[in-house]
Amino acid sequence: MSAMLQKLNNIRTLRAMTREFSIDVLEDVLEKFRIVTEEKRNEEADMREGLAEKQKKINAWLELMKSEGISPDDFMAEASGPSNNVKKRAARPAKYRFTDIGGEQKTWTGQGRMPKPLAQAIAEGKSLNDFLI
Repeated sequence: MSAMLQKLNNIRTLRAMTREFSIDVLEDVLEKFRIVTEEKRNEEADMREGLAEKQKKINAWLELMKSEGISPDDFMAEASGPSNNVKKRAARPAKYRFTDIGGEQKTWTGQGRMPKPLAQAIAEGKSLNDFLI
């Protein structure tokens, strides 16, 4: 809850805040609160009407589908069918072979960050072509 809302929601704090205001100012503020409250009520009523209308349309479509012998499950299965056939791309073949710090032979495809032992060897003057497989 914001600090302003806490102050407006606490009767003692509200009384303290409004001591210096005249009745005319308080009545004006009260009228503005009524206007804002009524606007909020109207917005919520419009939103509820929109949701009810949307649900009515959904129900009408469901009835139409059922009358044609289509179930919602059939429709969803048909819509999601082709996307399940996505193939992964094949792994890239290794292009470079090098020896790591532990003395193990490792390979690198040339994609992504260069391995540290390979980067160190190149920094020492070797060529990347020296490590080609």
